[in-house]
Amino acid sequence: MFGDEKMAKYRLKKEDIYCGDLILVNRDYKIQFAIAKEELESVDKNASDILLHKKANAFLQQALSEIKADNKILPVSGYRSLEEQQDIFTNSMKENGKEFTLKYVAYPNASEHQTGLAIDLGLNEGEIDFICPSFPHYGICEEFRNIAFKYGFIERYQEEKKQVTKIGAEEWHFRYIGYPHSEIIQKNNFCLEEYHEYIKKYETTPLIYKNFEIQYFPFKKDVEIELSEEDQLSGNNIDGIIVTRKIR
Repeated sequence: MFGDEKMAKYRLKKEDIYCGDLILVNRDYKIQFAIAKEELESVDKNASDILLHKKANAFLQQALSEIKADNKILPVSGYRSLEEQQDIFTNSMKENGKEFTLKYVAYPNASEHQTGLAIDLGLNEGEIDFICPSFPHYGICEEFRNIAFKYGFIERYQEEKKQVTKIGAEEWHFRYIGYPHSEIIQKNNFCLEEYHEYIKKYETTPLIYKNFEIQYFPFKKDVEIELSEEDQLSGNNIDGIIVTRKIR
């Protein structure tokens, strides 16, 4: 099935749980490791302070290019340090109150923005609200929303899932998790929390989706798995690791 790929034994490490494109970050599962600054780059030459993980940014630029977004869609907020997230949370509590803040602003170390894998986008129509930018379900914004999954992005917080995510609908907030996970989530109408529960079913037998094989491995001490150089490994930030392999 895997052609002439060279496989090697890899011993899972506890820290593998807390790293990778698929990590779940929320109030229950907080960030354990800060992203290395060298893994970040500017999203836009006109907004050099807005950063994103290099891989996520490469796919974001491809998506924006496909719909010829040009200057119609602007990056509003990307990577945030712990200190920046703390300031945003504290200031919002003072200016907007507890109800608004808990609905739209994540607790420090519970924000996807600290991973470098999340981007807030806004429709360029003059002044843009930093906390709640406009990204409507029509026009160029909807064009982006409709193709985002092809480039590994999901619309992370939707109204119908707020009881699960504990975050109100954020039509502007997109999270990079990588393909084909993004397409599986979209087709099944999952949020990321639900996807991680779903993928745990594929521990003994992998999920086959198109030309990909996806398997969940609960972390156990001294467990070894076989990996090729092209396999993608990501923790879930909970209790295990997901391996994504392209079938040759």
